[in-house]
Amino acid sequence: MPQYIAFLRGINVGGHRVKMDRLRELFEELGLREVSTFIASGNVVFSADSRDARSLSDEIERCLAEGLGYEVPTFLRTPTQLAEIVPDEPLETGEPGQPHLSAFVIFLRAPATPKMRSALDSLNSEMDAFRFSGAEVYWMIQGKLSESPLFSVGLEQAFRGIPTTMRNMNTLRRLVSKIRQNGVE
Repeated sequence: MPQYIAFLRGINVGGHRVKMDRLRELFEELGLREVSTFIASGNVVFSADSRDARSLSDEIERCLAEGLGYEVPTFLRTPTQLAEIVPDEPLETGEPGQPHLSAFVIFLRAPATPKMRSALDSLNSEMDAFRFSGAEVYWMIQGKLSESPLFSVGLEQAFRGIPTTMRNMNTLRRLVSKIRQNGVE
């Protein structure tokens, strides 16, 4: 039975508070099994009969919209895909005399279009750098997320209404470790 990780946008941010018990219930109502959450920011690990990730994602989005009363863009990855996203070597450093490097992954539903790539490439600076790989965009920031001029508005404009969600690389690394401890690959 296939395993998936759902990365949900807008869970426990922006006034949308959801208890993890309720989130697990909604996934179980869809007939999904072995449902667990990882930190309270919309990371759900589960098993499903379906191998059609797009259809499954659409079904989860409909269920969450009905159950929570607002749209929740959903991005599915398998444990193998997630392990490929997270590099073995940490991207975040604190070299003496150098600013801290913060690393994030922005999840997309499909690989970035040339237009999106161009928009993000135009935002590269000494502080912010973007790298593309499949349906993920890696965002490296020299400093903290809140210090980036793109933190509040600039990045959203580059995506021009295309649904995304973002996770800190440390969170993803911990999630991969949890999945491996549970024997899921």
